[in-house]
Amino acid sequence: MLRTLRIQNFALIDQIELNFNSGYSVITGETGSGKSILLAALNLILGERADFSVIGPSSDKAIVEAEFSLNGFQLNDYFKENDLDFEELTVIRREINTSGKSRAFINDTPVSLNVLKELTGSLVNIHSQYNTLELKSRIYQLEIVDILGDLKGEAESFAKNYKSLSTLSSELKRLNEQLSTALQQQDYNAFQLKELEELNLERTDFNLLEGELLKSENSEGILSALQAIEGVVEGENQVLDRLRIVKASLDKIKGVDKDVDELASRIQSSMIELADIAADAQRFSEQIEIDPAKLVELTSVLNRYNHALKKHNLLDQAALLEFKNQLESSVVGTTDLQAEIERLTQNFSKEKIAVETAAKKLHAARLKAIEPISKSIQAILVELKLPNTKLDFKLTEREELNSSGCTDIVLNFSANLGIETVPIEKAASGGELARVMLALQKLISEKRLLPTVLFDEIDTGVSGDVAQKIGALLQKMGGHFQLFAISHLPQVAAKAAHHFRVEKEIINNRTTTRVAVLNEQERIEEIARLMSGELITDAAIENAKALMN
Repeated sequence: MLRTLRIQNFALIDQIELNFNSGYSVITGETGSGKSILLAALNLILGERADFSVIGPSSDKAIVEAEFSLNGFQLNDYFKENDLDFEELTVIRREINTSGKSRAFINDTPVSLNVLKELTGSLVNIHSQYNTLELKSRIYQLEIVDILGDLKGEAESFAKNYKSLSTLSSELKRLNEQLSTALQQQDYNAFQLKELEELNLERTDFNLLEGELLKSENSEGILSALQAIEGVVEGENQVLDRLRIVKASLDKIKGVDKDVDELASRIQSSMIELADIAADAQRFSEQIEIDPAKLVELTSVLNRYNHALKKHNLLDQAALLEFKNQLESSVVGTTDLQAEIERLTQNFSKEKIAVETAAKKLHAARLKAIEPISKSIQAILVELKLPNTKLDFKLTEREELNSSGCTDIVLNFSANLGIETVPIEKAASGGELARVMLALQKLISEKRLLPTVLFDEIDTGVSGDVAQKIGALLQKMGGHFQLFAISHLPQVAAKAAHHFRVEKEIINNRTTTRVAVLNEQERIEEIARLMSGELITDAAIENAKALMN
C-alpha cells in the first residue's frame, strides 16, 4: 500500500508531502490544475524514463519519493535476489537533475530502472483511458479467464513448461546446426587431406623433383653441350690430337731446358684432365633421357605441390607436412554430438506430448469457466446501467501452441437489446469499455491481493445515474484494496473515503501547484463545485450532502 508520496521541485510543485490511507481516495481539481503532474511523478516511481524538462526552478534537481507498506505482498525473495535490504516500510526514490542524470534508489540502495520496475509493478497499477484498451487485447482477455476461473496457477505452470520445451527446442536446433557445420567441415578437411595424401609428402623430396624437372626441361640442350665437348676434345684433329703432337715435340728436347720441361708436364696434366672431361661428357650424355611423358608427369606433380603451398599459405614441404598431420587429427567422428542430439530428441518428444496434453486440459478448464465468468461480469454491468449487455468469451482450440496454451479467444460484446454480439473492440464505446474494465477489476480484486490501483478518469463519457453507480462500485472496491480515482464527477467523488484537491496558486508572481487534503466541510464544498461550477449555490451544497450520504 502507498503510504506517503513526497515531491520536490517537480514541474509546478515546489514541495509537497501526501499521506494516504487504505480504501477509496478521490483526486479532483480543475482542468490544468496539475493532476497530471501527480501522475507524472508517480510514473517516475514506477520506473518510467525521466523527462528532464519537468525539473522546477528552485534547484537543479527534482526528487520524488514514495513509501510503501509491503505487508502481505511476499516480496522477501525479490529483495534477496537483488541484494536489497527488506523493510516492511520500503522507501523508493527517484532523482533527476539538469545535467541529464537520473538515479533510482530502493531503501537508499542505488538500483537500475529494470529492478525498480519489477518491484513497483507489484505495488502500483495505473489505469488510464489508454489502459482500458487492454480489453481489446486477446492476451489480456485470456488472462482474465485464467484469473477469474481460478486457473492462474495452471496457466503459469503451463507457461513454465512451454518455456522449458522451447528452450529444449532451441538447444536441439543449435546442436543440429553444430552437427551440420561439423560434418561440412569434416568433409572439407577430408577433401583437403586427400589432396595432400596424393602428394605422398612423407616419401617424396620435392626439392629433388624440382631439380629433375629443370634437368628434364633442358635435356636436349645439355645433351648438345656434352656432345660438343666430346667433339672438341676427342674428335679427329681436335684438341687432344694437337696436344699430343705438341707433347711429342717437347719430349724430344726433354732435359734441355727446365722451363720447357715444366711446360711439357703441364700439357701432360691438361691432356689427362681433358681426356677425363671428354669421358665424363660421354658418360653423362649416355644418361640423358629425353622423355616427354616424364616431363608432363613431373610438371603435374610439382604444379599440385606448389598449388597446395599457395592454397594453405605455406612456405615449404615441412610446413605442408605439419598441416597434413593437423588435418588428420581434425578429421574425427561426431559420434558424441549425434548421441546427445538423439537423447535430447527423445526428451523433446516426451515433453512435447506432456505439454500438448496440458494445453488441452487447460483449454477444457477454460471452456468450463467462461459461462460463470460472463454471468458475473454481466451482473455487475447491470449495476452500472448496462442492463441489456451481452458478453461472452468465445474460445477455440488451435493446433499450434504458444506460451498461453492452445486457446484462441474473442471477447464478444453487445450493449443493446436485440443486437448480436461482436468482438468488443468493434462494439464498445469508451464509456462502455470503462465500465467493463471496472467490473473486471472488482471481480479480480475478490480473487487475489491487488496492489494500489489508480484510475485516471475512468469515468470519462458517463454522467448522472451511471456516474453514481460507478462511484458506488469504486467505494465497494476500496474495501478490498487501496484505490485512487482522478475524477471530474461529483457522484464519483462523493463515494470516496478520502478526498484530495489539486489546485494552482500564485506565490511571489509564480504559479505553483498544491494538493489539499479536504475535511468534511471542504469535501461538501468541492463536490458542490463539481456540480455547479465556481458559483456554489445552496442547492448544490444540499445535493452534495445528499450524494455523500
